Amino acid sequence: MTDISLPWTGEPVRVGLVGAGPWARAVHARVLAAGPETRLTSVWARREEAARETAAPYGADVAAGFEELLDGCEAVAFSVPPVVQADLALRAVKAGKALLLEKPLGGDLPSARRLADAIEEAGVVSQLVLSNRYHPAARRFLAAARKLEVSGARSCGLSGAFLGGDFATPWRLEHGALLDVGPHLLDLLDAAIGPIEHVRSAGDPRRWVELTCEHVNGAVSQCSLSGSVHLPEGGTRIELFGSEPPLVYDTTGLDYEEAWPVLRRDFATAVRTGVPGELDARRGLRLQELIAQAARG
Repeated sequence: MTDISLPWTGEPVRVGLVGAGPWARAVHARVLAAGPETRLTSVWARREEAARETAAPYGADVAAGFEELLDGCEAVAFSVPPVVQADLALRAVKAGKALLLEKPLGGDLPSARRLADAIEEAGVVSQLVLSNRYHPAARRFLAAARKLEVSGARSCGLSGAFLGGDFATPWRLEHGALLDVGPHLLDLLDAAIGPIEHVRSAGDPRRWVELTCEHVNGAVSQCSLSGSVHLPEGGTRIELFGSEPPLVYDTTGLDYEEAWPVLRRDFATAVRTGVPGELDARRGLRLQELIAQAARG
């Protein structure tokens, strides 16, 4: 488990940020600028004024174009829609840059596969921002889960994000919770119980979708996903059942400020050692394969 109490003795990784939306401002720019493992060098976005507002609090430059951003950094963080990410990340790979990628990897399975293959061929470091996986509580849950024999599980990722506000974005409203929230839950279920062999779905991802996952060890898990339900607070909950008392992971009340320093340390360590962790683009491709399988019903 990552120990962020240990001092960082290496040079900070120089990171350029692509995107200047709410998530880029709230997480990426702020976290990458906080260091000491990383330094936010520049920001590029389609809207120059938004890029300027994102970069200004941290003294970062505003790149006039994507190529200029690449010239001034050694790693690129993406906070843009998946279709845009899959295209621009390919150009960053060709420039030899390490990648901090959002989920899902691409807007569809072919684009995700092209990106993952290019990353592997180029040998560059990649890492996914699967936010739960960097929280100490989630890491404790997974460590405990791997010691259990799980017969079945039920889980949910529910919120009202698509009803309005910063995250009711066009790609989320078009594709729904399966593409947006699905990677988080499928990743956690796969990591906690064992590899998912088959997944099928019922419902409308833009309203409510129910997944049934069959794991290679015979366990079965259920997953309810929606971004269109009115709740006082959205969140994720997983319950694992077997011969032992249930094991529960619940994000209610979790402070995600505990996750971001871990993410930053993991990414910088991967870049400096040249060795990606388990949450790399290949993991993102596996999750996208499961999502594509689920979308077929």
